[in-house]
Amino acid sequence: MTAADAPHDWDDSYAGVPPPWDIGRPQPAFMRLAEAGALTGALLDAGCGTGEHTILAARHKASALGIDLSRRAIQIARNKAADCDVHPRFEVLDALRVESLAQTFDTIVDSGLFHIFDDDARARYVTAMHAVLRRGGHLHLMCFSDHQPGDWGPRRVSEHELRTAFGSGWRIDSLARDSFDINPGLGTATAEAWLANVVRLAPV
Repeated sequence: MTAADAPHDWDDSYAGVPPPWDIGRPQPAFMRLAEAGALTGALLDAGCGTGEHTILAARHKASALGIDLSRRAIQIARNKAADCDVHPRFEVLDALRVESLAQTFDTIVDSGLFHIFDDDARARYVTAMHAVLRRGGHLHLMCFSDHQPGDWGPRRVSEHELRTAFGSGWRIDSLARDSFDINPGLGTATAEAWLANVVRLAPV
């Protein structure tokens, strides 16, 4: 989550009833990626929440690290991992400050983080991900789509905005419509999304 939000604000999201994005299992799109062998190597789950995709990647033999600004979410993720026969790592960390890890990654996954940022933070996010992803590495990003009707939920993102954000220093290998599974309570079981596979090129 973003440094613009206090940690306790995100902690509150994980108190009591799970938030809409915390469905207790990986998103179907990331299950497909795992089954296709795309979640590999040294992997960062940026904005990992309660760790479903970090654990999924670890189960598929990735050396997986999940980061999130919410201490409560990270503790839940660590408890989940303790019940699994895999050993991902989890750290409380702002994704916009990921360079402080002094580590690089082969793969980054983002399920629902990019769309929370305003324009300034979005640019910082793209710079931060570029700095820690190895050249030729893949960022698998799923975000809320402008095809979603209504005005509930996070900021809608257009195809143009994604292509603009990942212009210089990146190559978009695929960008397709997909959907998030969400918790009941909003009158729908899914929400429109974009799923992007973005490759890091040379430094900008």
